Amino acid sequence: MALQAVKKDPAAKPRSNAITRPTAPVAKQKTYAWEGVDKKGQKIKGEMQAANEAMVKAQLRKQGLMPGKINRKAADLFSPRKAPITPADIAMMARQLATMMKAGVPLVQSFEIIGRGHEKPSVQELMMTIKGDIEAGAPFHESLRKHPKYFDPLFCDLVGAGEQSGSLEQMLDRIALYKEKSERIKSKIKKALFYPTAVLVVAAIVTAILLLFVVPMFEDMFKSFGADLPAFTQFVLGISRSLQETWYIYLAVIVGSAFGFGYLNVNSQAFRDGKDRLVLKLPVIGIILNKAAIARYARTLSTTFAAGVPLVEALESAAGASGNVVYRTSILKVRDDVTTGMQMNLAMQGTGMFPNMVVQMVAIGEESGALDAMLAKVADIYEAEVDDAVDGLASLLEPIIMAVLGVVVGGLIVAMYLPIFNLGKVI
Repeated sequence: MALQAVKKDPAAKPRSNAITRPTAPVAKQKTYAWEGVDKKGQKIKGEMQAANEAMVKAQLRKQGLMPGKINRKAADLFSPRKAPITPADIAMMARQLATMMKAGVPLVQSFEIIGRGHEKPSVQELMMTIKGDIEAGAPFHESLRKHPKYFDPLFCDLVGAGEQSGSLEQMLDRIALYKEKSERIKSKIKKALFYPTAVLVVAAIVTAILLLFVVPMFEDMFKSFGADLPAFTQFVLGISRSLQETWYIYLAVIVGSAFGFGYLNVNSQAFRDGKDRLVLKLPVIGIILNKAAIARYARTLSTTFAAGVPLVEALESAAGASGNVVYRTSILKVRDDVTTGMQMNLAMQGTGMFPNMVVQMVAIGEESGALDAMLAKVADIYEAEVDDAVDGLASLLEPIIMAVLGVVVGGLIVAMYLPIFNLGKVI
């Protein structure tokens, strides 16, 4: 009877070994509550720890049970120990997979090694879930599509192209390079925007504390002077009294503005488009964002075109990866023009969004048949320019921010001490 069971399902033994392997700590990362039916038709309930739902079902079938409902336990689902999966984690995963497959390690075993060795339980869970899907017979790119939060359509399409062409390890290497470059440029832009924002927020908090708690102490002292206060001091005291009496209105405006911005940014395409157009016109920062958009466009187009994706489809992917509605609209126009037979460099020139140097390099790439290599060089150039621009912005903003802080805080101090300086005239 045992021999007959093995013949009926020849793949059962390898899968059961993968599930019951005692040295698999990742298999105990999640707890599932399950319901099943035994051979007598009786309903049975229980709990089981496994890497994913597929492994729970396999384990129940091994025990002679017909799986029914399987639900993740809420206490395990919302475990505070699970750090979120970041794009940097996905880039590292692609790089590790590419390295292992180049070394001859099979795909499933690569997932096993990377998943168990990662420090984040959430990444371990994701890797083991994908591994389980692949072991069950699903194509790699289809397994990735089940997790759109972490793997965008471009990532999945490139993996699918690699599977079809038999060059998955080379494609994973290109994806890893693309993701690493994209995350590096995003990090640079965030760095450029975070520093001045953080300093201005701190300055606003310090100013509010001075106006709410320090200035009123001086106001009580000034009442005993018996003389008119300087106009600047009266102005600061007026702001302080307004803030004390109606602080809740100021707070409501700030919180409401932040909430409204977040809501519109998520739910209004028109608002996002207007914001994208505005930021490109900002001094200094707009220059960085323009260069970053061109770098993302060139890097995405180079990666997809080199992977064998047709140019029209590659342009559509590049439009989605540009990160700005102005460039997305321009790239889609380039796609439409290329579809009608126009050369890409002429289509790009017609949008007015691409510098002459970029257009000329694309023209050379088209004439020489090395468009992907030329676009990669364009991406390298503009990524380097973004790095230099961010470093220059930090050097430029430091003295400006210090001057702003000095004017604000110093102005408050001067306003409070002006009456004291004039105290001799009152006496």
